[in-house]
Amino acid sequence: MRAFTVEKYGGEAGMRAAELPVPRVGADDVLVKIHAAGVNPLDLRIRNGDFKAFLPYRLPLVLGNDLAGTVVRVGPSVTRFAVGDEVYGRPDKDRMGTFAELIAVHQHDLAPKPATLTMAEAASLPLVALTAWQALVERAHVQPGQKVLIHAGAGGLGSIAVQLAKALGAQVATTVSTTKVPLARGLGADVVIDYRTQDFEDILDGYDIVLDSLGGQNLAKSLRLLKPGGTAISVAGPPDPAFARELGLNHFLRLAMTALSFKTRRDAKRHGVTYSFLFMRASGDQLRELTPLVDAGKVRPVVDRVFPFAETLQAMEYVEKGRAKAGKVVVSMT
Repeated sequence: MRAFTVEKYGGEAGMRAAELPVPRVGADDVLVKIHAAGVNPLDLRIRNGDFKAFLPYRLPLVLGNDLAGTVVRVGPSVTRFAVGDEVYGRPDKDRMGTFAELIAVHQHDLAPKPATLTMAEAASLPLVALTAWQALVERAHVQPGQKVLIHAGAGGLGSIAVQLAKALGAQVATTVSTTKVPLARGLGADVVIDYRTQDFEDILDGYDIVLDSLGGQNLAKSLRLLKPGGTAISVAGPPDPAFARELGLNHFLRLAMTALSFKTRRDAKRHGVTYSFLFMRASGDQLRELTPLVDAGKVRPVVDRVFPFAETLQAMEYVEKGRAKAGKVVVSMT
């Protein structure tokens, strides 16, 4: 099968197209013919080796973390799917590889594809939708009437998180650039802040939850606008001790992550709020819960551009250089 692999860490020069054997299908695995795959900033960070200290992948590595496709084979213990089913999902972090024609995925990491979506639209969702779900539903327990700030509301994660927060009944604010203000309003945001002309810290106050995807000063300022007892969840801020424990890292890496997040956790404590780092995990069950919202039109994918599979490297460059205007970039195998 055709695939795009990382031969060495460090940038686009370390990736190439390759011919690989068909993946082995385990007892609980589903072999999926991939029709489309989403491109995420996470793919770039893995390619560049940003996570090699605590995610020690063996090279060469097939990249890619989102898929939509058709089941072509099932393992003997599979009960959730049959050959011919259309599915979407995010493979487990140890089994990624959606920039390929085929992939073997554990049945629990997949869900039936939303009936209202194309394959390209469905492929844009899993990673960002699961991140939004795990931040807003699983961790923050968003309730109707709460005030939620979603940063970068026109991006891949932000565009889905804004819609999910609204579907949960929250009052939603978001930050976007000038040209993306109409899109953010169309997604349902109640307050839209143009970060090029406005400082969100001067406008917002008394928020219950912040979902941060930018880190740095953006995160530091976000802590200050939360009300006492509020929660800041970041996918870009410093990893915290809870994340280190979740991965089962060794003593030295745990100490390193404790040190990296010390200032952020200290500042959060001073403001009477909590901070946590989120590294999403695969979950077919959570996608099944999200799918009715998608088919009802309450959460809709935002796709910026679809590249042919042969141009996967160009698609990654497009994302890396920030050319996407809004939402997700997808590669299509068909």
